[in-house]
Amino acid sequence: MVLYISVAIIVVFVLWGAFMPSQLADTAAIVFQFAIDSFGWFYLLAMFGFLIFSLALAFGKYGRIKLGDDDDEPSYSLFAWFAMLFSTGMGIGLVFWGVAEPLSHFLTPPEGVAGGTAEAARVAMRYSFFHWGLHPWAIYTVVGLILAYHQFRKGRKGLISSTFYPLLGPRAEGPIGKAIDTLAIIATAFGVATSLGLGALQINGGLNAMFGLRNGTGPQIWIIAIVTVLFMLSATTGLDRGIKLLSTTNLWIAFALLVFVFLVGPTAFILDTLTSTLGFYVQNLIQMSLRLSPFSQSKWIGDWTLFYWAWWIAWAPFVGTFIARVSRGRTIKEFVLGVLLVPSLLGFLWFSVFGGTGLHMELFENVPLAAAAEKDVTSALFMTLKQLPLGMIASGIATLLIVIFFITSADSATFVLGMLSQQGNPNPTNKVKITWGVLQSTIAIVLLVSGGLNGLQTASIVTSLPFAVIIGGMCVALLKCLSEEDREHRKRERKRQKKLDQLIAESE
Repeated sequence: MVLYISVAIIVVFVLWGAFMPSQLADTAAIVFQFAIDSFGWFYLLAMFGFLIFSLALAFGKYGRIKLGDDDDEPSYSLFAWFAMLFSTGMGIGLVFWGVAEPLSHFLTPPEGVAGGTAEAARVAMRYSFFHWGLHPWAIYTVVGLILAYHQFRKGRKGLISSTFYPLLGPRAEGPIGKAIDTLAIIATAFGVATSLGLGALQINGGLNAMFGLRNGTGPQIWIIAIVTVLFMLSATTGLDRGIKLLSTTNLWIAFALLVFVFLVGPTAFILDTLTSTLGFYVQNLIQMSLRLSPFSQSKWIGDWTLFYWAWWIAWAPFVGTFIARVSRGRTIKEFVLGVLLVPSLLGFLWFSVFGGTGLHMELFENVPLAAAAEKDVTSALFMTLKQLPLGMIASGIATLLIVIFFITSADSATFVLGMLSQQGNPNPTNKVKITWGVLQSTIAIVLLVSGGLNGLQTASIVTSLPFAVIIGGMCVALLKCLSEEDREHRKRERKRQKKLDQLIAESE
C-alpha cells in the first residue's frame, strides 16, 4: 500500500515537472517561502533542540544502553563505519561547496558585514562551519539513533512509523503510520532524484574544466546513465561489499586530496584559519543557532541557514535510516559522539583547507575566484585546484571523488528506498533496489531535460516542515521508551541486590 501510494504521488510530481516545470518550481517556491517566513523560528528552535537532545543522550544516564542486545558487538570497524556514514551524509556536498560557499559568503555576507573585506572572510568561514557542522549531523544523529534503538533493541521494523509505537501502540501500523512512511519515501525519492541531476551537473563541470567537455543536457544524460550502471552494480553486491568498499576507498581518496592541498597550498594560513574559525564557531554557536532578522527583514538567513536546515531535515529519513542500519552494537554514547563529532570535525578541516585556500587566493593572490563562483558555482573548486602545482591531476582526483561519492549516495539511497518499501526489510531484494535505481535515474533525466529539477528540489524541502514535527514526536517516544527501560533495569538491580543480601545473610 505504502509503495503504490508513494510511487503514484512521485509520478504525478514528475509529470508536473516534465510538462510544466516553471509552474512546479513557482508553486513549490511559494509554499517553501511561506514555510520559511512563517516558521523560520521553528526551524531554528527545532535544529538547536535536536543538537541539545543528542548531547543530553550521550552524556546522560542512557548513554550506556546499546543499540542492540547487551552482548552485541559493532557490525563494522570504526573506520568503515565513519566512512559509510560520512559518504552517505554529505561527502559530495563538501567537495562541491568546500570552496564555493566561503567565497559566496565572502561576497554577500550576513547583515552588518561589508562584502569583500577581511571581516567578511572570517564570517564566511564561520557560517560555512555552522551550516555543515554540528547541526546537520545532530538531525542525522537523532533520527539514526531512534531508528537503530527501535530496530535492534526492541526488534521493531526499520520504519519511521515503528518509532511511534511507544506513543501510538498498534495504531503506528495503521493509517497514521502509513502516512509517515509514505512521506519518508517521497522525501527520499525527491531528494535523490534531484541529487542525481545536480550531481551530473557537478561531474559535467569537472570534465569541462579538465577536458573541455561542453556543459549541456546531452553529456549530463550520458553521465547519469553511466553512474546508474555503476551504482546498480554496487547495489547488487550487497551492503558489506558495495557501499562499504566504495566508502572506505573514497575516504582514502578524499584524505589524499586534502593532504595534497594542505601541503602545496597556504599551509600556515590554513592552520590559522582552522584555529580561529573553530574558536569563533564555538564562541558564537548559540547566537548563530537562534539568529533571525525580524527588524531589518534581511533575506540572508532564509536564503542560506533556513534553506540548509530545511534541506537537512528533508534528508534525515534517508540518511538516518542508512546510518541506523550500519550501527548495530554501538552504545548510545558511542553512536552520538561518532555520528555527531567525527564528521563535523572532518567537515571543519575540509572547509579550512579548501575554503581557506580559495579565500587566500582571492584576498592575497588576486585570483578572481569569488566572481567566478558567483557566475558558475561548479567552477570554484576546479579553478582553485588549477592555481596549485599539479592542478590538472588534482582536478582529476576531485572529479573521481565526486563520482564515487555520487555512486555511494545513490547506492545507499536505493538501499534505503528498498527498506522503506519492503516493510523495513534490513536486506531489500536486488529486484526492488534495481527498480528504485532505474526509477530515480529516469526521473532525474526527465526533469533535467525539462528544467524541472529545481522545482522538485524545492518540493522535497517543503516536506521538511511536517518532518520536523514528526522527528520531535520520535524524540518524545524515545524518551518514554528509555525511561521505561531504565525503570526495568533499576527494578532488576534491586531484585539482584536483595537476593545477594539474602545469600550473604544466610551464609552468616
